[in-house]
Amino acid sequence: MSVGKKIAKKVAEHTPEPVKEKVMDKAKEKFADDMRDHVQDGVQSKVNEASEKLEKTKEENAENVHSKAEEAKEKVQDVLLSVREKLGNAKEAGEEFQEKMSDSDQKKTKVKGVGSLKGVSDIKSSLDIKSSTEIKSSENIKSSKDIKRITS
Repeated sequence: MSVGKKIAKKVAEHTPEPVKEKVMDKAKEKFADDMRDHVQDGVQSKVNEASEKLEKTKEENAENVHSKAEEAKEKVQDVLLSVREKLGNAKEAGEEFQEKMSDSDQKKTKVKGVGSLKGVSDIKSSLDIKSSTEIKSSENIKSSKDIKRITS
């Protein structure tokens, strides 16, 4: 038996009979109101506690999300930088390979470019050809006696 019921019974015992019903009704109403207020206060305090816990959890999650997002951003940047570096190295290696291939192709084929072809003006005429008198004979060849020696 609750305290409220005990009090209501004591009041009912000392109350005259004609007023007894009204007092009992009032006591029941008062008890019901008190219980309703008590239950509402309890529920309200539980709701407030749950709300505070939810807010705290929400803040912690927000902090965790931001820190995780920052870490992920840094990791992605590191990966992108390494990919960029590798692509740069691959590009350089490709260019070097291409140069070597084009150099070796030119050496093997020995195909002259347009600039290296001789024009009509480069062809010797009959005037430029040496005559038989200008050709050296065996008499014009120097011997070892004709070579000057360095004396000290």
